[in-house]
Amino acid sequence: MNLALERIAHHVGTQTHLYPLDLALQPNALTVLLGATRSGKTTLLRIMAGLDTPSSGRVLVNGSDVTGRSVRERDIAMVYQQFVNYPSLTVAENIAAPMKRNAAKRGNQTRTEIAAKVQRIAARLKIDGLLDRLPAQLSGGQQQRVALARALAKDAPLMLLDEPLVNLDYKLRESLRDDLTQLFAAGASTVVYATTEPMEALLLGGFTAVLDAGELLQYGPTDAVHRWPRSLRVARACSDPPMNCFAGNLVGTLNGAEVTIAGGATWPIRAAGTLAAGACTIGLRAGAVRLSMRADDLHVPGRVVLADIAGSDTFLHADTAHGPMVAQLPGVVLHDAGDPVRLYFDPAQLYVFGADGTLLHAPPHPASGAHR
Repeated sequence: MNLALERIAHHVGTQTHLYPLDLALQPNALTVLLGATRSGKTTLLRIMAGLDTPSSGRVLVNGSDVTGRSVRERDIAMVYQQFVNYPSLTVAENIAAPMKRNAAKRGNQTRTEIAAKVQRIAARLKIDGLLDRLPAQLSGGQQQRVALARALAKDAPLMLLDEPLVNLDYKLRESLRDDLTQLFAAGASTVVYATTEPMEALLLGGFTAVLDAGELLQYGPTDAVHRWPRSLRVARACSDPPMNCFAGNLVGTLNGAEVTIAGGATWPIRAAGTLAAGACTIGLRAGAVRLSMRADDLHVPGRVVLADIAGSDTFLHADTAHGPMVAQLPGVVLHDAGDPVRLYFDPAQLYVFGADGTLLHAPPHPASGAHR
């Protein structure tokens, strides 16, 4: 399916939920809508589905204007944050429901074919041993798998998922996300997946549209958006934990540039081109900060504020002369509040944003060495 939004905007009373935006989704691929709560993701999904009508603009499907058509007139499948299943139907009957409706309309599937497809989809989502149970007999993760299975069974050309894993625990989210990545790779539908988590976008791959406060900031291949954010707003939206940001003043040198950071330090900027002198913001992702030194590393002394263990990583927060810093460290790292610490990083990993927030320099791609 080719889905395009032209100058779509949405207002409720005096509140603007979406500012005018254009977005043409990559057909038969996964697009992640990435943004914080209230960034406009759910509003955009509802407009794509036909649940809401935009205040202005058009929704085009394969070149035809469907803006005024209701959700009943569109061939879509949608999965919500909450587990939406038919409580009186078994798991097998829940999964089969959209296929039976299609068979009644089109007469193109027999009962035997429907049963076989239910079995195949249930096996892919690892719920084939639960087909005779009712939703109330399932765990939250199992119920969400049933909702996903029913959406897949519909074979809709457009599948919309509104933070479908947000209410599951960490291990369930990780497991189900892996399953979804494999399912979406088939490319049978145009899939739109909303999330607040940058890491989830990276793990799912495909394409990413970054939303912030109702504005579409950037759209492109997920890896490219992450590596080369168009602006500081995009970089912040794509960084969890938040990108370390430092106010600085950029000056040119014979070998590139250097920046003076609040607190007195001077850091080299290894840019391939010429950077204009002036005020700037330096960005450093938390994953680029270490506790051990490597060749050519810079270091920043500080004191630990918090060592937060989350999943398989430790987020170490520290106060420094340049401002607060956070390091994302693999494994369990134990530190007490107030402990002295040295944070190391390669200056090649520094981002430079201009006074207006526009990206001026990004770290090179490791495969090519190319700068942006």
